[in-house]
Amino acid sequence: MELVRTTQRLWGRRSVLATLVVRDLRIRYAQSVLGYVWTVLDPLLMSLIYFVVFVYIFKRGDLGHQPYFLFLIVGLLAWQWFSTVLTDTSRALTGEAKLVRSTNLPREIWVVRVVLSKGVEYLLSLPVLLAFLLFYLVRGEAQLNAWLLLFPVAVALQAVALLGFGLVLAPLTVLVTDMQRVVRIVLRMLFYATPVIYATHLVPAPYDKITWLNPMTGILEMMRAGFFEHDRLPIVWGSVVTAVVVSFVMLLVGVAVFRRLERAVLKEI
Repeated sequence: MELVRTTQRLWGRRSVLATLVVRDLRIRYAQSVLGYVWTVLDPLLMSLIYFVVFVYIFKRGDLGHQPYFLFLIVGLLAWQWFSTVLTDTSRALTGEAKLVRSTNLPREIWVVRVVLSKGVEYLLSLPVLLAFLLFYLVRGEAQLNAWLLLFPVAVALQAVALLGFGLVLAPLTVLVTDMQRVVRIVLRMLFYATPVIYATHLVPAPYDKITWLNPMTGILEMMRAGFFEHDRLPIVWGSVVTAVVVSFVMLLVGVAVFRRLERAVLKEI
């Protein structure tokens, strides 16, 4: 099976992969004055903007779980990981063209390294989520429950989905020059089609089932499950199951597409 062989090749080069991930993180933080702050500043500011717009201007208190600001932070931190990985994997091979051609490393490693480095940045942003969680717990406005165990599962599932998407986008971007522009446009549209700033329950039938095909719908449902009560907005298990299936199918498709296009990509770059 191609997935097993690819995993074995990558595992054999895990030390190189770790070096590439560390290099990416060092470059990101070394070239920035604020460094780590940028990792959390964007989702925090966006959470604040959406909170003010929907709660204080439009007076909407039914968009998601309460406290709504905590609801937003969970969604926007995960979305930042999702969007930055899709943007960076779309240029993962073109940005490292010389190394891709001249080394005998598995070419998938250039995609995996993006997913992992951005995943580390996501994990580094979680203390901010924890700080706001503690704030709302002290105020008695947040309610932890046993579904919190789904959070690490959701993080792992998002990594699986991102690997699949990245393995498709990386070679396609080399062969189709306009793909990076397409990715940017699709991400803008997908943001509003994903329950980041609103709950899944607000999508009317039958369109709600269509949103389930986006694995981020079920992943966000899992991430938020342990932080809120579910008497008003119960967990949408259909989206969770669909997210698991779509994520692993996407990984299989990604591996197959990458291997199929690898030779053409090497000729092009």
